[in-house]
Amino acid sequence: MIQFFNTLSGGKETFRSIVPGEVKLYTCGPTVYDYAHIGNFRAYLFEDLLKRFLQFAGYRVSHVMNITDVDDKTIKGAETQGVSLEHYTAKFIQAFFEDTRLLRVAPADHYPRATEHIPDMVRLIRGLLDKGYAYVKDGSVYFSIAKFPEYGKLSKIRTDELQSTERVEDDEYEKESAQDFALWKARKEGEPFWDTAIGPGRPGWHIECSAMSSKYLGETFDIHCGGVDNIFPHHENEIAQSEAYSGHPFVNYWLHCHHLIVNGEKMSKSKGNHFTLRDLRQKQADPLDIRFLLLSTHYRKVLNFTFEALDQAKASVQRIKDFLYELETRSFPAGDSPSVTKLIQETQEKFIGGLGDDLNISVALTALFELIKKANILIMEEKIRAGDADTLSAFVYRLDGVLAVLPAKQEASLPEELVKKIERREEARRAKQYGLADQIRKELLQAGIALEDTKDGVRWKALKKIG
Repeated sequence: MIQFFNTLSGGKETFRSIVPGEVKLYTCGPTVYDYAHIGNFRAYLFEDLLKRFLQFAGYRVSHVMNITDVDDKTIKGAETQGVSLEHYTAKFIQAFFEDTRLLRVAPADHYPRATEHIPDMVRLIRGLLDKGYAYVKDGSVYFSIAKFPEYGKLSKIRTDELQSTERVEDDEYEKESAQDFALWKARKEGEPFWDTAIGPGRPGWHIECSAMSSKYLGETFDIHCGGVDNIFPHHENEIAQSEAYSGHPFVNYWLHCHHLIVNGEKMSKSKGNHFTLRDLRQKQADPLDIRFLLLSTHYRKVLNFTFEALDQAKASVQRIKDFLYELETRSFPAGDSPSVTKLIQETQEKFIGGLGDDLNISVALTALFELIKKANILIMEEKIRAGDADTLSAFVYRLDGVLAVLPAKQEASLPEELVKKIERREEARRAKQYGLADQIRKELLQAGIALEDTKDGVRWKALKKIG
């Protein structure tokens, strides 16, 4: 049994997918106005753990992560630099995919960009106008929260206890000022715009996710994730506009992760404690150690990032590596032992039981390190056989399919220049530079490496001896 804390109900619920054996998952992706920081990646890695665990538990996961490439922040950034919106966001999109690759975030099935789905947003907005949930004022279109009685059911706010509702065009605003929000913003001088059936302009932030999630996952889907800062107004507004349009429940399970702080303080550039992955790599931090640290605190608790904690994460990852090294390099007598089989069964039950209880990562990690401790004792007592060593190694790598904190085996067996070429091709594909991606694939084939693109990422096969 799997249980998740559902923000919508305010309690733990047994997870039941709409279609047995399948999960439709939507995760709020980056707003590409800057490099993603470790607080952002805390959310992306919690979502990655969720997805990997569901797959480990036997579900087929259809995953959509949006890319917000038009909103107040991206437009302001492009205007400040005097470049086009597309030019401004391109480098941050590329950086995001580079960072997710280094942090071993499993690729989503779809990365829809807001600028590529304007017709879908216009269709949704026209439907809301037709049904009387939206209205036009000065060329912009607003959603009337008074027309949606269930407004506030996710964030648990009551509109009658708030300030009197007025219109607001800002994408983000405080809880104390819930207002009719912009679905479509009238054209402004100097801003990018689209000519549409509802007039020239550009979308509000909230309508983007409703349009893209419903296009790829349907009007009702299983899980929607994000940070607690997304609950209001973003996710509250998504629910209102989506359910007003479709007449059906929008999402069955809402999962939100808590904030990340640094040395006990809110992360801020002015305080000098604002870190991107690039900042930490300049300090010689290993991305997989960072991943372990960001995963190791339960997603609904505040995560306090410190460099001491990062050192501890590094030591934990090294402990797993050292254990595997022992298993793979020692000479063991032939055979296997029933005690090892029992140890693996107990560990798997605790690992699944922990993550099945609202992704309780502490229980899951404790199970893994207890396995390592007990197996090391068996090694010292010379009770491990060759079959046991192979079984234990395979089992740890299987658990790492969920944790993803160990270097991929295949990367270590290829020359560095070929590994980098495979990585460049992945970056080109994510940036939709398909011509470049095809050219790199041909170059790799000439070098004797065939690539296979799968739902779990790219795999390679050596067609001849390499190196």
